[in-house]
Amino acid sequence: MSKQNPKNMITVGFVALGCPKNIVDSEKMLANMGQAGLVLSGDPDCADVVVINTCGFIEPAKEEAIAAIAQAVEQKIQGNVQKVIVTGCLAQRMGEDLLDEVGGIDAIVGLGQRDEIAKIVKDIVKIKRKNPRTYLKNLPDKVSDDSGRLLITPGHWAYLRISEGCNRRCSFCTIPSIRGAFRSKEHDAIVAEAVELVENGAVELSIIAQDSNFYGRDKGIKNGLVKLVGDLERIEGLEWIRLMYLYPAGVDDELIEAIAKSEKVVNYVDIPVQHINNDILKSMKRIDTKEKTVSLIEKLRAAMPDVVLRTTVIVGYPGETEEQFGELLDLIKWARFDALGCFTFYPEPGTVAATLDGQVAEEVKEARADAVMETQQQIAFEKIDSMVGSEVVCLIDDGEDAVGRYYGQAPHVDSICFIDECSGQPGDIIRAEVTGRDGYDLLVRQISD
Repeated sequence: MSKQNPKNMITVGFVALGCPKNIVDSEKMLANMGQAGLVLSGDPDCADVVVINTCGFIEPAKEEAIAAIAQAVEQKIQGNVQKVIVTGCLAQRMGEDLLDEVGGIDAIVGLGQRDEIAKIVKDIVKIKRKNPRTYLKNLPDKVSDDSGRLLITPGHWAYLRISEGCNRRCSFCTIPSIRGAFRSKEHDAIVAEAVELVENGAVELSIIAQDSNFYGRDKGIKNGLVKLVGDLERIEGLEWIRLMYLYPAGVDDELIEAIAKSEKVVNYVDIPVQHINNDILKSMKRIDTKEKTVSLIEKLRAAMPDVVLRTTVIVGYPGETEEQFGELLDLIKWARFDALGCFTFYPEPGTVAATLDGQVAEEVKEARADAVMETQQQIAFEKIDSMVGSEVVCLIDDGEDAVGRYYGQAPHVDSICFIDECSGQPGDIIRAEVTGRDGYDLLVRQISD
């Protein structure tokens, strides 16, 4: 063992990358290792073993993961680390090819071996030979149990995963090839996990899946998400339920009504539209259309005048003309989304879109992305400015630094509230008056009761 560990206990430095679904996997692996007697170190540059849970969705995520792996390998070369283990989506996607990308990796662990990570760590430490090992089983048919996690998020909010994989076949997306077909977690298991999280202090749960409103359909259950939310609402102590990743075409009238009537589901709808031109949508293999998307936005705003809409769009998709891009820009101006993420198209290996003719030049993609974000910035600033003087309800995330969020701000992806005269603790819900903004962030003042 390393000189930092005189008792011969294995110390593990953990690097968690990627989306909320990856965070849940990271939390489960951390719990698995802690329960197995491994010592979790806060310094991955100085531990016996470094475990890196990677994202491999798009090229920037791959580059981030490769950089993290290379850093761990460098620490190994310098003698600060003994073993480097890579897991997560990039490990699943590339498998043994990842060993050619970055030398010095000791083990590649696929998604199917998430719950075996502690045993794998112990086995790898014992092995003296330098040949790397791979652990790449088939993906499980059922969604793994996510209970008993060691939360990376603050204790007062957590992610609640309700499914795994995706049945959509969007031409640009690698998720189905990485995480497999859509599999719903058992209804009762989700509710039990939610109860556990709330009993441990969570007052907000963000519902996550690759396609949340598809929940239950693989089991022949109609409106499974509505039924699930109905049971989650009855959990005492749970204050906010946030629905993330709602595929636009799957948001029906019953779901809209359920959100609008709920006292716990916040009026925040995350609908990644990706594009609005019908020809582009068809090429993307999306079942949305411009007409359906416009109608959906109108329905959401009619049912919930205070609804906060978040979306993501892709610019520079193969064959996208200036006119088609202009159509997307016009939608953004009309819809006035509260929050928007913009991605330039990446020709991901193994996807249909990567092989299409009409690949758009990088400088054109970047210019279009800049135009989208400049347009969205103006909209966002105008919306925040219009809130000055109004009252919001804030969930305090950090009492010492006086930081929180109102219902229209999802953790980690949206802006935050800076709270003046904050007297609460993390997890408290307070009333506050909006006094201004700092960029995208709201400046608010706590209202004393």
